Amino acid sequence: MTEFEVNRRRLMGYAGAAALAGTMSPVLGAERGDAAPERSGHDQIPPATRPGGAYDRYVAGLAAQDKFSGVVLLAHRGRTVLSRSYGWADKEKRIRNHEDAAFNLSSAGGPFLPVAVLQLLQQGRLTLSDPVGAHLDGLAGDIAEQVSIHHLLAGTSGIDAPKPDVRRVFNSREEVHEYNRQWARQATLVAAPGSNGAANAHTAGGGAANAIAAQIVEAVTGTTFWDYMHEHVFGRAGMTGSAYYTRDQWLADEHIAHPYMRQPDGNRVDAVRNLDKDSLSLQGPGENPGRGFIGNVFATAPDLVRFAQAVRDATVLNRPYAGLYTGANRPGRQPTSFAAYSGVLHIVDGRQWVSGRGGGSGGVSANWNIYLDADWVGVVLSNYDDLEFTEILRQEQQAVTGQG
Repeated sequence: MTEFEVNRRRLMGYAGAAALAGTMSPVLGAERGDAAPERSGHDQIPPATRPGGAYDRYVAGLAAQDKFSGVVLLAHRGRTVLSRSYGWADKEKRIRNHEDAAFNLSSAGGPFLPVAVLQLLQQGRLTLSDPVGAHLDGLAGDIAEQVSIHHLLAGTSGIDAPKPDVRRVFNSREEVHEYNRQWARQATLVAAPGSNGAANAHTAGGGAANAIAAQIVEAVTGTTFWDYMHEHVFGRAGMTGSAYYTRDQWLADEHIAHPYMRQPDGNRVDAVRNLDKDSLSLQGPGENPGRGFIGNVFATAPDLVRFAQAVRDATVLNRPYAGLYTGANRPGRQPTSFAAYSGVLHIVDGRQWVSGRGGGSGGVSANWNIYLDADWVGVVLSNYDDLEFTEILRQEQQAVTGQG
């Protein structure tokens, strides 16, 4: 057993460590205890990633056909290699998308919550083996007693919850906060925590697990989750353009991109200015992200690079905890994919780890990949919901790995 594995078991507590037995740890460079891999090939900038290269030409072609609106960015070792912006951030005000525009991330904002929890672990204010009932009351008894904080972060809580009311229009932070509190307390246990069945729990259950984890952060810190994140995660990472913005800010702040939803007549409408309109996207049918007064993270592409560097440089988490954050904790659905607190991990081209997270809703398509071994970050942020997204990401991966 390596020194890192011993330290991880201490961090987890015996119950948590048992749940992670046999995991792998694709951690960020310096925190590895073994010899560093040969990096000479990674030091090179593949031609396809450069301005005018294959990836740049591909996205430009989509934008020319109005099939892409937003920002793409490739960064190597924290430095921008390619940055392109297309389309409108706000058509009504004639504001174009630009590198520092903030986009709704939808589920692509998932990697930030575990950082907050691991910061509290680092401070000794909780353990990952704590049952959630140790910090919150009002939950179903079996959830309170059997579901641990680790289960929440690992996506193996085994809980389900009623589908959120996507038609409801919220009008204050307080209203959203109380709704989330009550919704989490309607969750039920449908599979044994930590089991394969738990890993395949319903989407609503995953949202409820995140809501419970966020409420644990609030219970431990005595502040709202949003305020804690702004100060201790975004602030420490230098993410000056990113936040949990409210709908009022979305309408008033010219650096926040508006989401444009495709409609039955083929036109796109501004979701935040048309709360009565629904998304037709397979990513979020019937949704309109503007209805939630506050909810998902908004981030700029450069801020996502800053966050990746802040994890690598032990700015937001000390090195052992950064390793715990990025380490694989269970197999994924494909032979080369694994789950981690930071998101989905993939082994690409047989030689490097990629940590990725994507999300989408009405007028929202977002994805960011961290190529852990090669120190690349690829960001795609769009305010359209009908993209050729799989192909865009394939082109990005080919460019970064030198295969295209």
